[in-house]
Amino acid sequence: MPEVPPGSLYLGARLDPTSHERTTDAVLYDAANLTTHGVIVGMTGSGKTGLGIVLLEEALLAGIPVLVLDPKGDMGNLALIFPQLEAAQFAPWVDAGDAARQGRTVDQVAADAATSWKEGLAGWDIDGARIQRLHDAADITLYTPGSNVGVPLDMMGDLRAPAGGADPELLQDEVEGLVSALLGLVGVDSDPLSGREHILLANLVAGSWAAGRDLDLASLVHQVQDPPVRKLGVIDLDTFFPPADRTALAMRLNGLLASAAFASWAQGVPLDIEAMLHGTDGRPRAAIVELAHLSDEERQFVVTLVLSKVVTWFRRQPGTANLRALIYMDEVVGYVPPSAAPPAKKPILTIFKQARAFGVGMVLATQNPVDIDYKALSNAGTWLVGRLQTERDKARLMDGLAAATGTSDPAALGDTLSGLRKREFLFHTTSSDHPFTFTTRWAMSYLRGPLSREQITALSADRRSPSTPEPAAITPAAAADATAPSVPSVAAPAALSLADDESSVPPTVAAGIRVAHLDPAAAWAAGVGASPTGRRLQAAVVARCQLLFDDTKADLRQQQEWEAVVFPLAATFDAASARQVDYDDRDLRDAAPDGPGGPGAVVYVLPDAPVGSKPWWTAARSDLTGWLLRNLSLQLFRNAELKLYSRPGESEADFRTRCAAAADDAADVETDKLRATMLTRLQRARDAVAKAEDKVREGAADRDRKRRDAAMDAGAGILGGLLGGRRNSRSILSSLSRVVSRGGVSSQAAERMATAENRLDERRDAVAELEADLAARLQAINDEADARAGRIDTIDVPLERADIEVDELALVWVRTD
Repeated sequence: MPEVPPGSLYLGARLDPTSHERTTDAVLYDAANLTTHGVIVGMTGSGKTGLGIVLLEEALLAGIPVLVLDPKGDMGNLALIFPQLEAAQFAPWVDAGDAARQGRTVDQVAADAATSWKEGLAGWDIDGARIQRLHDAADITLYTPGSNVGVPLDMMGDLRAPAGGADPELLQDEVEGLVSALLGLVGVDSDPLSGREHILLANLVAGSWAAGRDLDLASLVHQVQDPPVRKLGVIDLDTFFPPADRTALAMRLNGLLASAAFASWAQGVPLDIEAMLHGTDGRPRAAIVELAHLSDEERQFVVTLVLSKVVTWFRRQPGTANLRALIYMDEVVGYVPPSAAPPAKKPILTIFKQARAFGVGMVLATQNPVDIDYKALSNAGTWLVGRLQTERDKARLMDGLAAATGTSDPAALGDTLSGLRKREFLFHTTSSDHPFTFTTRWAMSYLRGPLSREQITALSADRRSPSTPEPAAITPAAAADATAPSVPSVAAPAALSLADDESSVPPTVAAGIRVAHLDPAAAWAAGVGASPTGRRLQAAVVARCQLLFDDTKADLRQQQEWEAVVFPLAATFDAASARQVDYDDRDLRDAAPDGPGGPGAVVYVLPDAPVGSKPWWTAARSDLTGWLLRNLSLQLFRNAELKLYSRPGESEADFRTRCAAAADDAADVETDKLRATMLTRLQRARDAVAKAEDKVREGAADRDRKRRDAAMDAGAGILGGLLGGRRNSRSILSSLSRVVSRGGVSSQAAERMATAENRLDERRDAVAELEADLAARLQAINDEADARAGRIDTIDVPLERADIEVDELALVWVRTD
């Protein structure tokens, strides 16, 4: 491998632009360049996650701490560093379910993974010594806010008053971030400048902190009902925010306090950015904040609070031109969109605009270009672009690249993007005028995909506080138990009383079908009547399907995952009874839960469905496929005249805005063509006016000259005749004759001038008509553009049988009454 200078990041090697072959020219990127931030874009399968892991590995090797926000759950792979590359090191992290589905053992899959990593790294001349340096350089911690599966993070501790002497501006930003996050968590959309909920809470928090008083959520709820202020601004409090409305807000906030699960948000280590980035031994830390287990609102809450803390942290640091810390966010969809302002957007944009001076860089990764407000992120100095899903995505990205980098030839970059393969990226940086393509090096970390709850717990075992409860204590089932009526402690009965449809052992299930126990929280979300304290286990089927919505005209190729629970089970599988719900392997438990009477005190309700019959499962798979084929489609907005289609998740308002922009662009083209034609005609007409004006001026001059000549001749002849006496009478008559003749010539000149004036008026009328015609036609183009932009309808993109892949059908036992 090449020699990596201090402060450089070894990302991979350049590609030959023609053959796509890897060259010997290593990509060594100066880490300081990332103080201008970066964006990674690539569809699923492009190698985007691997590139992100490589970037973080190099940062840690360079002594740069990293803070990772991980909504998807992939970035925890950074902790899987095995210097010896032995199969036994890989085995604990192999997915046993995948191995079983392949008909192989865990050890066999682990051995293949070890071999693959040895050979892959050897191909890049990376040896165990460099992996060991990475292992020794970084202290990697997996934080799990709202859960103690990993290292819990105390999010509610932010209500405590900051240390004295804090900068008022920093406090204001921190208060705004805290209040925005809290309101987002309870589903209240309130603008910081005009929303009364935001203004009230911000005043309450800021007032308490200014007085040096700590807050907790309970005291904040009380203050909402009975605020320690009489006015907000110059308006009386009860007028600005009536008591009844304040009570409604207090009830929303109190709902958090009443939730047993919310108690976990106040557990764990403090949200201290400095401690998360630097260890007491001076080593850089990799703080990975796992978000996959949270709801969308909870993720916004965590991201907003964490990044608001990052902003106040870096503003306290001295300035530097070096990269002091790297903030990495995977799958940024929903956090900095182009047409909305979720709570997390402000701190992200603040980091992009201000963090450079303090040596803090941020890299955002996403699958789809529409996920990011490129205009807002025009400060990004590094763009790493992989394979994209559609041509429309590529066009959207090119708009962003043009805005962010000022490239003079976006079309050439577009051609390059079309030819990218897996793990190949276009590297565009403002520090260079010449973008190039490269392939990423092999990651030193084991890229096994999202970590399970048990694996996160194992990786966090030596970092958990002794006072932290074990993970089982805050699982959804345990949280539900905590709020249920208490059950007297009794000894387990010698035998359970069973009904005719009950058994103390589960029935036999067909070979090859997975059997698990559905987590009560997932069952409750699916609405299947789950009870965390019940003794009866009833059978259900969970299904996971991959759906491909494909439409050539719409330039659409959208992969979606569809998951559902089918309950109850009838003798004939009925997909119409499926209840769609998100679940993952962490919601499917191998061990049966204990009943209220102690271990083993549960009974299985025998289903009507012949779950032990393989044909029943075959028919179930076929029925599910047919039901999805008939009932599921993807609805898109369409503008047929503009040949535009909405993207999945794009709102009608956003699509209308895009149609208006496209219609304006088309109108601009028509306007340019019309002006090019009409301006030529106008110029000719104006030239004709100018010539006519010249003719009028020449005619007037000729007429006046001839009039003067005639008058002078006549005067001279008559005067001479008078002075010469009678003998000169003939001369007088001759002069008078010439005057009459000159008068005729002068009259002809006047007629010619009148003709020229008439021609001038005609030319001026022609110019006026052309100008009026141009204005009318321009208005018609604009009116038609507005009409075309508004002609929007909806279409359904149906599924085809080949677009449906049933990944999993499993029998699960649901704990009911």
